[in-house]
Amino acid sequence: MGLSVYRIVQEAITNVVRHAAPAHCQASVSVVDRTVRISVVDDGPGQRVLPGQTGGHGLAGMRERAMMYGGAFEAGPRPGSGFGVYASWEIPDRPGSRRVCSRWARYGRSLDSGAHRR
Repeated sequence: MGLSVYRIVQEAITNVVRHAAPAHCQASVSVVDRTVRISVVDDGPGQRVLPGQTGGHGLAGMRERAMMYGGAFEAGPRPGSGFGVYASWEIPDRPGSRRVCSRWARYGRSLDSGAHRR
């Protein structure tokens, strides 16, 4: 779970560097009432400003990481200016508890079965 938090923050900050040109960025990770909350926001223009490759898989990958834990993911332009990435999910009740993701539940697999790894 910790690796997913790290990778979401890493990818979101990488996107700021690649797409928001000179911008300030604020990243926040918190745990409130057994819920992990991730927020990465910038004050850039809210759209791609640098030339180069488009159509990456960064947002899709972040969404998948949040959804693995049955969580929520949202990304998009912020009101006024900037772009925001937000993710959250509940922490399982006890270490090692098996949490079934709805995406894998139809296949009878749980997250710790290794079925989601490539």
